[in-house]
Amino acid sequence: MPSVLIPTPLRKLTNDLEEVSAAGGNIGELLDNLDKAFPGLKDRVCDEAGAIRRFVNIYVNGEDVRFLDEKATVVNENDEISIVPAIAGG
Repeated sequence: MPSVLIPTPLRKLTNDLEEVSAAGGNIGELLDNLDKAFPGLKDRVCDEAGAIRRFVNIYVNGEDVRFLDEKATVVNENDEISIVPAIAGG
């Protein structure tokens, strides 16, 4: 199963785990399965319409899914998925 790196702000939902595994053939399925295992996680990553929130970046092996196929981006067995909240400052 692909490994998913969980950012610090979301670790309270994953029992403080910084890395979890989740099944899914694409990012959308993976997020659905993550939410089944860790309820509330998808609500933090996706908006009410189901799209990835603007301030959340998801990477598959270092590639931003926004430049691939968004939630339809294919996920393979040994991929590393990173969920990275955007940081703003001035």
